Amino acid sequence: MKLIRIKEGKDRALLRRHPWVFESAIAKGGADAGETVRVESAKGDFLAWAAYSPQSKIRARAWSFDEKQRIDADFFTQRIAAAVRARARFDLRSNGLRLVHGEADGLPGLIVDRYGDTLVAQFLSAGAERWKSVLADALLAETGLTRLYERSDASARGLEGLPEATGWLRGEGPVQLVLQEHDWQLGLDIAQGHKTGFYLDQRDSRKRFADYAARLQFQRVLNCYCYTGGFTVAALAGGAAHVTSVDSSGPALAQARDNVTLNGFDAARCEFLDADVNASLRRFAQEGRTFDAIVLDPPKFAPTVAHAERAARAYKDINRLAFKILEPGGVLFTYSCSGGISADLFHKIVASAGTDAGVDGYIHERLGGAPDHPMTIAFPEGEYLKGLVVMRKT
Repeated sequence: MKLIRIKEGKDRALLRRHPWVFESAIAKGGADAGETVRVESAKGDFLAWAAYSPQSKIRARAWSFDEKQRIDADFFTQRIAAAVRARARFDLRSNGLRLVHGEADGLPGLIVDRYGDTLVAQFLSAGAERWKSVLADALLAETGLTRLYERSDASARGLEGLPEATGWLRGEGPVQLVLQEHDWQLGLDIAQGHKTGFYLDQRDSRKRFADYAARLQFQRVLNCYCYTGGFTVAALAGGAAHVTSVDSSGPALAQARDNVTLNGFDAARCEFLDADVNASLRRFAQEGRTFDAIVLDPPKFAPTVAHAERAARAYKDINRLAFKILEPGGVLFTYSCSGGISADLFHKIVASAGTDAGVDGYIHERLGGAPDHPMTIAFPEGEYLKGLVVMRKT
């Protein structure tokens, strides 16, 4: 078994069972892409079994911290089974769920979502790629399904030195599916949609937004970065009188329109704008157009801490503009899915945006990813999605 030796004083994270070993922490050693290595301290003590990634700054990702553990097909079968069992305990009220969430499930670099009778997987690390066939077989065996589509086209593959890979990995079938979520349905495309086809992590937030719409009787809702209209449908399901949805993707907006129709809502209650969100917010402010509920769910502005300063400015700008067009007593659902922006920093950004807009508000709730996208004690980086529900003071 090949090994890597950690520099003196650089083993503290591994001793806390954090699964990442950065290039800068390694004193010596190496292996082929995805190969299992023994990770040792500077003194030669065992720390972990890990998958080696020669082209990534995260040079090794831990599979296990048990020296007696064998990293073989049976190991991955057991890890998949444990992840599936954990999801069975959740009351998700949807036939779409995340079955495997990377490091949180002890499978770094593997993301697996289930949409009804179809699995969609992303193999994003050298280790997950090396064990792809075993993982695919284990997923189908544990779920009893026959279809697995691969969406290994995320930018993380490039950082691992891996080419993009998409298409049917096991079986085949339609790529346009319909997801049942709470009291509504949402169409999606697993071949062309973002991530594995949809943002399942916002499932609970969409339900909360529908609940607010029903309780506060929203009249004018603005859904920014609406993608395929998940929050739009939720608002309409909650009884919102009218929803304006903004996105710069024509295909996403087309799917959003279809989702409104799919759920039987009157198209006259909706306006869809193929436009830049920042420009739209500024135009609404200039026109004096206001809303009593706004959703800001932008894409990832800061993939790492190194991008945090620039991302903070972008988050502040859109939140400042949103506060300006939010009616007194109105509600803002605002999010960051950037791993480089902590929950505390995001709160400060939103607070600063309110100050610049001359607006104060009550924080009603803090929101995060749905429970099938877990964060663990040893891996706080798993808390990538942060949300605040802010009610503007009257």
